[in-house]
Amino acid sequence: MTENIIGPVDATKVPRFAGESTFARLPRIDQVSDYDIAVLGAPFDGGVSFRPGARFGPTAIRQASRHLRPAYHPDLDVAPFRELQVVDAGDIPCNPFDIDSAIGQIHDGASELVSDKHKLVTLGGDHTITLGILRAMAAVHGPIAMIHFDAHLDTWDTYFGADRTHGTFMRRAFEEGLLREDASMHVGIRGPLYDRSDLDDDKRFGFSTVRASDFDRMGVAEVVGLAAQRVGDMPFYLSIDIDVLDPAFAPGTGTPEMGGFTSRELLNLVRGLPREQMIGADIVEVSPAYDHAEITSLAAATLSYEIMSLMALGAK
Repeated sequence: MTENIIGPVDATKVPRFAGESTFARLPRIDQVSDYDIAVLGAPFDGGVSFRPGARFGPTAIRQASRHLRPAYHPDLDVAPFRELQVVDAGDIPCNPFDIDSAIGQIHDGASELVSDKHKLVTLGGDHTITLGILRAMAAVHGPIAMIHFDAHLDTWDTYFGADRTHGTFMRRAFEEGLLREDASMHVGIRGPLYDRSDLDDDKRFGFSTVRASDFDRMGVAEVVGLAAQRVGDMPFYLSIDIDVLDPAFAPGTGTPEMGGFTSRELLNLVRGLPREQMIGADIVEVSPAYDHAEITSLAAATLSYEIMSLMALGAK
């Protein structure tokens, strides 16, 4: 745990609509000697299959994070930015015209920030970015478990001949040996599929699936219990596609699906996840052009804060 922590700008002295444009107005990475968590932007959306615009997600999430009062989290009883040094590491300059080049840039950028003692929270960008981050995480931790909140499986094979997209990255991660077999799970899956075989393919990759309709029966406690059982004592990565929320709570996304979680349900699910083994996380698929009154961006900013609060509890 880093000493001499520098926290966010004091909102009682500098209004939240002023000051730094970093996430939650935290210090930049060049303003500290060391850090525990880095916030990184990955503004890439060249892997989307429907509505583009997630390249503008990191900026929108940072803007919405001004609304947070980040000093103390009463539900988790933690002051994350007093417990850990959190910094904003800026954005990766992703190539908007070449998917593989962008994934390589994301891998390189994440690799510079991740270690046994340094955690990463990445703001997307579309879900393609997660493949580059998982490569960096696995290089440090070995194959890891994954908890994946999403409306979609993301284990399809190709889209229009492209095999690394926001709907295929999870299959590629499994094929590359980045994920622990039978230690990962999808949560919030819903909507129609291309074929029944999509589910069979997904099972071959060792994922457990909790559909949104399953949640109605299971509830928060059973779902987070299953997540803890799947992860065990292994390091795990958390990936949240904002479309796991119902479009009523997250309209600003590229592939919305009816019947998703409410904001409160998702917050409670995230708060119940294992804390000690979480090595990193991302929030992806925020497309601010389709947003209204920063609803989606605020959801993503709040979830990022929740994740950092969990990491602070896990470090105690």
